[in-house]
Amino acid sequence: MRKVTFDIETSNLFSDVGSNDPAKLALSVVCVHDSETDSYSSYLEEDLGKLWPILEKTDMLIGYNSDHFDIPLLNKYYPGDLSKIKSVDLLKEIRASLGRRIKLDDIAEATLGKNKTAHGLEAVVWWRNGEKDKVVKYCLEDVKITKELYEYALKNKHVKYREGTVVKDIKLDPSNWEKTTETAMTHTLPF
Repeated sequence: MRKVTFDIETSNLFSDVGSNDPAKLALSVVCVHDSETDSYSSYLEEDLGKLWPILEKTDMLIGYNSDHFDIPLLNKYYPGDLSKIKSVDLLKEIRASLGRRIKLDDIAEATLGKNKTAHGLEAVVWWRNGEKDKVVKYCLEDVKITKELYEYALKNKHVKYREGTVVKDIKLDPSNWEKTTETAMTHTLPF
């Protein structure tokens, strides 16, 4: 099964566009891990043509808040519909189990013992200051954390979070995550 773990950074904020619709934002970079090649890569807006064939050949997208944020934003740039690809959104899974949202940084710290390297708002500032390499590095680190959390959850059927000083488990059911489904991709791009 070919899996693509991904994350997106933007060049602006919801307050800049006067909307909470992710598709109103502008993409700065998409970073991915492709399980087929076991490699990480990044794509600026002008490079998206190189990303589409990878996504069109994947069996599953993995992200954190990706169904609500990343996929709708990326769909703005894609000529087809990326929501037709099977998706595991770890935040959605956590919310379904716990009944509330938990930040990626909090889950990573409690589960993996590591923190994110920065915050998304910082990435927007870096982008605006022309520090594109910093944004790419930050985004790639988020992809690595998301991939590790996915693998941890798949193996252990839970992730962890901290409530005060107590670390608690969030039970997850990954039994259907890696079951292949008939993809509805139209493969709209020429290869």
